[in-house]
Amino acid sequence: MSNLQRTLLKGRLPPTIPSGRIGRSDSFKKSRIRDFKPSMWNQFFAEKQDVVIDDKRTFCIYRTKEPEKPGPVLLLLHGGGYSGLTWALFCSEITTMIHCQCLSIDLRGHGDTHTDEDDDLSADTLAKDIGDLILKLYPESMPPVYVVGHSMGGAIAVHFAHMELIPNLVGITVIDVVEGTAMEALASMQSFLRSRPQYFKSIPNAIEWCIRSGQIRNVDSAKISMPGQIINCTTKKLATNELPLSAEEEDSSASTQKFMHHFSISEDEEITNETNAESNNVTPENPDFKKPPTTNETDNKKYTWRIDLSKSEKYWVGWFSGLSEKFLNLRLPKQLLLASIDGLDKTLTVGQMQGRFQMQVLGRCGHAVHEDRPHEVAEVLSAYLIRNRCAEAAGEIRCHMPAC
Repeated sequence: MSNLQRTLLKGRLPPTIPSGRIGRSDSFKKSRIRDFKPSMWNQFFAEKQDVVIDDKRTFCIYRTKEPEKPGPVLLLLHGGGYSGLTWALFCSEITTMIHCQCLSIDLRGHGDTHTDEDDDLSADTLAKDIGDLILKLYPESMPPVYVVGHSMGGAIAVHFAHMELIPNLVGITVIDVVEGTAMEALASMQSFLRSRPQYFKSIPNAIEWCIRSGQIRNVDSAKISMPGQIINCTTKKLATNELPLSAEEEDSSASTQKFMHHFSISEDEEITNETNAESNNVTPENPDFKKPPTTNETDNKKYTWRIDLSKSEKYWVGWFSGLSEKFLNLRLPKQLLLASIDGLDKTLTVGQMQGRFQMQVLGRCGHAVHEDRPHEVAEVLSAYLIRNRCAEAAGEIRCHMPAC
């Protein structure tokens, strides 16, 4: 039995195979050559702004346009190593479903945010940064604020809400982070970080790695998200500041596609890799994956990671310790989105059975749930906000049945 047959029998149609087109036709092979040209932030956001908090902190934020009718501000907190651009596709989806404004920020040490102590990633420091930023943006009349956080950002969202730093916080959604599984994963976190390439020869090359490694499975999302995670080794500036690509770099992008096509793995091999990635998400929680073939990194050290997450190890326990109890004790509407039902720990399992929060599992995605399935995440969150009277519908929304 082929890998394809085994995958279909398990009921998981690989995302790279459109239904009704299973086979090895020439047209299908050509469709597998992907475009890795990076996208610009202004395709998804109305404004990019540097907000000066004080002489030591300047935060980069991305905002969508103000809603036609009054609605909440969705405060979006990214995971470790990502940037505010990780929410780009999600923002473009949810703003068509409900009346709201999205506010996506680059946390300390990430993206285009600059502070005097970029390495201070303690939970209290990050939470205080967010509180100071919101108070700076809305010094007088603050709209309702609903916080959404992914991974590390989800943990910080809980700390932020628990510290009650702003008056108008109306609810919280946490995406794919649970205290029990996160604490268990810390022992293998360094191994996961070492498994990533340290350098990339170009921005398209970084996007290609992002997709082929399984870190993000949505090509459109990787094209906007990945440039916000890397910097130019010479200028030390974020890769997004070099966009759009020059004509020469456009040629490099085309060469990258040819390189991928020339060295492309077979269809069965790709399906096997994607199936394995589905059961073993490429995340700190599941670091044991085989690194895909790359070019000679020592000869192509043009871009590297914006933040060296290995240096933040002393803060990891502080991010996740006591997280489940803090989440359950928040006197706010609470929602938990997971990539797998296996992610729940004992404390949250009991809390779910008691109906203390709403949980939704979105399968067929990796750790970056909101990047892999931005439309579905936007639908789930929109329905939850409407049900809790935090927002009004702006368009037709498909209702997902909650797990709790």
